[in-house]
Amino acid sequence: MASSLNIVIDKASPVPLYHQVAQGIEAAIRAGALPGGSRLDSELDLATRLNLSRPTLHKAIEELVQSGLVVRKRGVGAQVIATHAAPARGILSHFDDMHRLGNDPTSEVLSFSHLEADSETRESLNLPVNARVYHFMRLRKVGGRPQALMENWVRDDIVNLDEVSLESRGLYQILRSWGVDIRVVNQRIGATVANDYQANVLQADAGSALVTMERTAIDESGRRLEIGRHAYVADSYAFKMTLVHGQ
Repeated sequence: MASSLNIVIDKASPVPLYHQVAQGIEAAIRAGALPGGSRLDSELDLATRLNLSRPTLHKAIEELVQSGLVVRKRGVGAQVIATHAAPARGILSHFDDMHRLGNDPTSEVLSFSHLEADSETRESLNLPVNARVYHFMRLRKVGGRPQALMENWVRDDIVNLDEVSLESRGLYQILRSWGVDIRVVNQRIGATVANDYQANVLQADAGSALVTMERTAIDESGRRLEIGRHAYVADSYAFKMTLVHGQ
């Protein structure tokens, strides 16, 4: 597959080798050379053809999985996801959820900055050196009651953000108004106990339970749009999910 897709690896480039491979496969997917349902060659075969190590290919495929372009299937390997698999209107934020349930959520911006992304944020969003992001912290209330403390990093080449808009509208609502097509959201849900700062802002007891969520939103081209790290008061919000067994 590597030769037929013209994946070119430049070992002198500062771009990591795994990212070069992922970019080459991503370009083929977007161009239609690898339509939905296509199987990728095994990591071992790709590594041999490209004269790279198998761990490098494993990391490249994992990047495509995290971008929502490829899925790993037992007995099949890596397979391209159909581009229509996740329509943007089906991806809702906490703000969207609250409106859908008939509530009237409000947001208070606790901090806001537009700054050069640090190395961790650049890696998470696949940004180049010197790229800038919006970084902000919001307190979400429903019925006047604090419900969530939300920290976000958003790339600045897709939207213009300010404190006023973030207090009057949800982040995903703003992104959609700028024509951003959110196709995939990778989320990791966990739990923690409130530290002194979180307890004070959320009007909860220090050490009380919080539901946590780490999130990365991705557009139709596999571009990573934003990172979210949220903490929810445990007795005020629940996550509902439906799991479907793949064919």
